[in-house]
This record gives sequence, C-alpha cells and structure tokens, in this order.
Amino acid sequence: MRLHLADEQATIALGVHLAARARPGDVLLLHGPLGAGKSTLARAFIRALVGDPKLTVPSPTFTLVQSYETPRGEVWHFDLWRLDGPEGLAELGWDEAERQIVLVEWPERLGALTPAQALRITLSHTGTTREIELHGEQRWLDGL
Repeated sequence: MRLHLADEQATIALGVHLAARARPGDVLLLHGPLGAGKSTLARAFIRALVGDPKLTVPSPTFTLVQSYETPRGEVWHFDLWRLDGPEGLAELGWDEAERQIVLVEWPERLGALTPAQALRITLSHTGTTREIELHGEQRWLDGL
C-alpha cells in the first residue's frame, strides 16, 4: 500500500494507527533516508502504545536500543545506523526483543536476522509530502 502524508501530523496519525494494531511478536522495519520521518513515526507509535502523548522518546542513535513498558508489553526501539551488521545484535538483546514489539530504524543492517513476517515501512520525500509504502499483513493496512 502506498500513502501520501501531507505533514508531520499525518505521520503521527499513522504511528497511532499502527500502534493500535501492534501485539507482542510484531516487528516493524522503518526504511528511508535521513530526515524521511522514521523517528517521527517511531515516537508516535511508542507514545500511543505507552498512552502518553508527551512521553520523551529520544532517538536511540547512540544507545542503539531503548525499551519502553506498555500495557501490551515491552516495545524495543532499535536504531542500527551505527551497527556494521547483525553480529552485534545479540549483545543488544535481539533474541529477547523479538518476543516483544520491535521497531527497527535502518533494518538493512539486520541481514539474515530480518524477520520474514515483519511490517516493512519505507518513507521518502516527494516534494512537500512524505510518501509511505507499507508491506505486511492486511491487519496493518485495514482502515488506512
């Protein structure tokens, strides 16, 4: 499915929509160049799951992973920009995270550890709007 989002508020609304459908074992892969909106989408998703629209959600660019307690279990937010490949994921708790809800920015670095059933979200800029492509189970796409 392809969507055109007019502004940041539309990106936030998409994050809220996806959070409403998330459950333990889900992995969302956020693809796109710097500045495409991956962190905006991830923050909205996490805030919606936690139930706090003002929650501080820092980018895990330097820590590589942050986790959050939610009513549906933990959410793990990975930013793999600084990771060379999948070799370092074990140290970051990847095996434990996969049983929870997982968001991954820069998922290209997962290599063979990329879950086959993940929701793949590709964000890009097209002039003044963001273009989003979603590939995954129908439950993610219903209502969009």
